[in-house]
Amino acid sequence: MNIAIINGPNLNLVGIREPEIYGDISFDEYIPQLRLQYPNLNISYFQSNHEGAILDELHRIGFEYNAVVLNAGGLTHTSIVLGDCVKGISTPVIEVHISNIQEREDYRKHSYITEPSVKFIHGKGLDGYRIALDWVVENISLDEVIS
Repeated sequence: MNIAIINGPNLNLVGIREPEIYGDISFDEYIPQLRLQYPNLNISYFQSNHEGAILDELHRIGFEYNAVVLNAGGLTHTSIVLGDCVKGISTPVIEVHISNIQEREDYRKHSYITEPSVKFIHGKGLDGYRIALDWVVENISLDEVIS
């Protein structure tokens, strides 16, 4: 099963930036743990601070992978084109946020990605990615691969 984890702007700073919100473990430290926990999954990882690069990656994999776990960071609240991209690809997208965006600033409460996503997970810290992978394993079959 091919799963892509895609992180957006500033998520390369997890472990450094606002540890009281995002924790003190970097994603570079966390991703190997996920891969060990899910040896039967082929987990790719992509992070960019550039909206166009994230769109290009979603276009590249969005008709071949079994699932995408997407944390678009601040683009979640601002990018209509990213929401349109999630609507336009056939690979199911699970939206993840490390913090509870519903309990933060008002502008963070709206997401252009939630409606076209198959699942929304927030406020679980880095563990939200594991929860997303568990959901994929339980809910998405290999037969659902669309190429």
